[in-house]
Order: sequence, then C-alpha cells, then structure tokens
Amino acid sequence: MKPTLFVLAAGMGSRYGGLKQLDGLGPNGETIMDYSIYDAIKSGFGKVVFVIRKDFEADFREKILSKYENHIPTEVVFQSVNDLPEGFTCPAERVKPWGTNHALLMGKDVINEPFAIINSDDYYGRNSFEVMAAELSSLPEDSKGHYSMVGFKVGNTMSESGTVSRGVCETKEGVLTGVVERTAIGYNEKHEISFKDENGEEQILGFDTPVSMNFWGFTPDYFKYSEDFFVRFLKENIDKPKSEFFIPSLVNELVVSGDGEVKVLTTESKWFGVTYSEDRPAVVEKFAQLHKDGVYPEKLF
Repeated sequence: MKPTLFVLAAGMGSRYGGLKQLDGLGPNGETIMDYSIYDAIKSGFGKVVFVIRKDFEADFREKILSKYENHIPTEVVFQSVNDLPEGFTCPAERVKPWGTNHALLMGKDVINEPFAIINSDDYYGRNSFEVMAAELSSLPEDSKGHYSMVGFKVGNTMSESGTVSRGVCETKEGVLTGVVERTAIGYNEKHEISFKDENGEEQILGFDTPVSMNFWGFTPDYFKYSEDFFVRFLKENIDKPKSEFFIPSLVNELVVSGDGEVKVLTTESKWFGVTYSEDRPAVVEKFAQLHKDGVYPEKLF
C-alpha cells in the first residue's frame, strides 16, 4: 500500500497577511502546495489528504483541488476550534486553532496506512519526499511505533525578515532522542541563530543543529496516542487562549516513554518558505530558477 501525504492547510497565515496557501509563487501561478503534491506523486505517495478550515472550502476546491484531478486521489477534512473530545467545550475567548497535532487528529477517520504530514506553506524539496516515501513504504504491515522525521539544518531554514518556530532536535545514531518546539528563533546582533529559553536566557544554535520542519512520518497508531494526549492537554490548558497542541510535544513524550522511535531521515533538500511578506520575492525567484534548471516542467499539472 502506498503511503498517504497529509497536508496541514488550516492556518490563517496571520504573519504573512492572508491565505498564503492560495498564493501563486511559481512562474505560472503555482502555489507552494502544488510543488509538494508534484514531488509527492513523483516520489511514490498514493493519496493526499488536506486539512483546511470550512470557511474557505469553496476557494480551496476551486483553486487547489481541481488541479490534481486525474493525477492523484484527494480528500478534505476540516479543523475547527469546537472539535473537542466528549466532555470539553471550547471557551468563548478561544480564537486560534488548537495546534498542529489537533489538525493531524482530523485525519483519523480517512487515513489507515502509513502517512507523512507536512505544512502547506513550506517548500521541502524533491529529495525529502523521496526519502520519506521510501521509509514509509518499507514498513511491515501493521507496523506500530516506527515513526520518522525529515531533519533540516536550522541554518537552512531561517528568515531574514523575522523569527521562526522550529522543533529543535537531539539525535543519537540517527534516532531522535528529544525535540522541543521553539517559537521565536531569530538572528541576534552578531547574526548568530538564537532563541530565549523558558527562563528568558538567550541560547545559541549552531548552523547544523537538526530541526523539524513538520515533515513527519507516522503509522496509524499515532492517532490513538494523539487522542489520549489531547485529553490530558485540554485538562491542563483549555483556559489558556494561546496554548497549542504541537506535534513535537507528543513525539517527545513517546520517545521519552519508549512507546515510539523516530528515525531522523537526512536529505539533500533545502527548505524555504514565505513566513513573512518580505520573504515573497526571494521565493518567487527560487521557483523561477528551479523551472529554468529543469527540476520542474513548464507546467506542473
């Protein structure tokens, strides 16, 4: 069975100012997602599931999904702040979604095979899809607890326009030993990559420090862990309007408890994306060059 690609496309893109999932950045108006889907098809994925907000379903189906017809099967699921386990009610002041692992949970009824999960607004590069597809396709049937992650060097994932969020990883012999979500990684006055820890102290990251760009590989058992952990998360955080249920938080717990092992996949690909509107011109230029170099055909779909 071919693996499934699960695309997180429910974010509002608040820092960028608009639905960047629908922004045409390629020479013919291609979105970043178009390149991800093209690379996934070429790499051996068999289906794509998108998680979006219900309020932009019509635009999404017209401008995005229509392109993929006859290329790869697709499904759409929806994320809502009100989609909570029994016994919980969303506080009236809650505006933002519950985070990436909550979005992932929306796919539990339509995904029954090994799957990879990516952000809709990140460009990961062909090789990253190839190594992930190869890993997921090699898993034995009914495999459980054998997860994976494409690791990128933090220095290859920065924005000159502002801070970024990254899952900072620790590894041993190619296996993840811990990951912590850092939400404000940026350049300091010395142009060093840094963030402030829980105590407000500046911490420096080396260029080669492996980070998660939310390109994970899971087997379906991960959904059950997510449901259980989300209940615990809500008991502790439901009254905190800005709290989020991040994928790295659960992954870290499973790694520490021994319930899951995460293989860190190395890739030759370089990440880029539009975190801020100021990033857009450079991304447009990069896509134009990739077409010119023959990495992509004149028309993707």
